[in-house]
Amino acid sequence: MSAYTIIFAPIGQATRSEQVVERLENAIISGLLKKHEQLPNESDLAQLMGVSPVTVREALNTLRVKGLIDTRRGRNGGSFVCELPNTLIMSQHPLRQASNEYLTDLGEMHSAIMAHSAYLAVSRSTSQDLQKLQHLIEQFAQCQTPDQRTQLDLRCLLFMASLAQSPRLANQELSLQAEWAPLTAVLYQDNNFHQSIVECYQQLLAAMRQANEQQAIQHIKTIMTKQTDQMLHYRLATQ
Repeated sequence: MSAYTIIFAPIGQATRSEQVVERLENAIISGLLKKHEQLPNESDLAQLMGVSPVTVREALNTLRVKGLIDTRRGRNGGSFVCELPNTLIMSQHPLRQASNEYLTDLGEMHSAIMAHSAYLAVSRSTSQDLQKLQHLIEQFAQCQTPDQRTQLDLRCLLFMASLAQSPRLANQELSLQAEWAPLTAVLYQDNNFHQSIVECYQQLLAAMRQANEQQAIQHIKTIMTKQTDQMLHYRLATQ
């Protein structure tokens, strides 16, 4: 599971064009979609995000007016992410746009989903599952760039949710990650923060191998709390 899968995942029913705009705008501003990166074409975007081509066209027009994407014609044409000035990135970053109440509520919701996932995963995971989780954590620990760290963190969380063997929990986690990913990307610029989350994942894995439900719940909650607190700290620091 990559950040791109989350960015382009199907969206909800209400105000679909605005949701597409918000999803892509947050991904661009937060750096999950890089400058000069080409977006999928209109028909592919429509299929990926579960909307009509007309809705995608409206959303891309809005992003174009905002100066976030540039559409080029011709054989090698398409929609590309614009290079944005740092002042715009800082002023429009999702963490600056979000309220403290929104971040706290989102963090609590995420913690609840992952805590119950961890509770179920302890009794439902096989030794092979835990080996796969260990491999993901090792990959996460070795990541050097913020976007790589974000993608591996999201993969670890989604894999944890899948270990609960509850399709509803996994779908809830996937849906929530569309909001979570743009907010966490900037946090992994901090090497110390990255290392602290790696250590939490390692402790979580140890608790799961010991079949200790309460410790597993506590460690996943610690991950969620650290990330939420770091979001709030970053938001206050950039005001």
